[in-house]
Amino acid sequence: MTAKFSPRWFIPGFVVAAVCWLGGMGFFQPVPSAGAAEPRARSGESPAVVAARERAALTHIIYATTMEMLHRHYFRRGQAVLPARAMEDVFADVAEQTKVEGNWIAVNTKAMSLHHEPKTDFEKRAAAAIAAGQERFEIVDKDFLRIARPIPLGEGCVNCHTGMFRSPPSSPRLAGLIVTVPLK
Repeated sequence: MTAKFSPRWFIPGFVVAAVCWLGGMGFFQPVPSAGAAEPRARSGESPAVVAARERAALTHIIYATTMEMLHRHYFRRGQAVLPARAMEDVFADVAEQTKVEGNWIAVNTKAMSLHHEPKTDFEKRAAAAIAAGQERFEIVDKDFLRIARPIPLGEGCVNCHTGMFRSPPSSPRLAGLIVTVPLK
């Protein structure tokens, strides 16, 4: 397969590649959001699950940082692709290359895409857990580790998700980012 050069994705792609490279070189360690500690290996847990959990934590940081960077530096209301939509292209490319999948779920706001509505039992339970304040919801099965974590919605996101010209919600509005890592 031949990679296509797209100038529109050069800088975001470069940032993702640089963060991945730095992470792989050990320049920084995954830092969970809101100070929540990553769980230690559980008794009897396979090394594959422990490694998958570390990959999922790093992937979450990369996606969350890239999303924030897209919002801050590239998104101009009405002039560009929404950052969450742009991230879906990143999710697809990363999944193709690494088999690590990422996807959004609506948590406590209206889903702006049918694809973001929680559908599976895991997605519904994850959305409920995140809405209740849980920093991480995970499940390990035979083939995959799935971890969902909150992504705080910025002001621009909240305006669309909750409706224009409404007073701001009193509680933080969240989306969920699900990272699925194969165990084999």
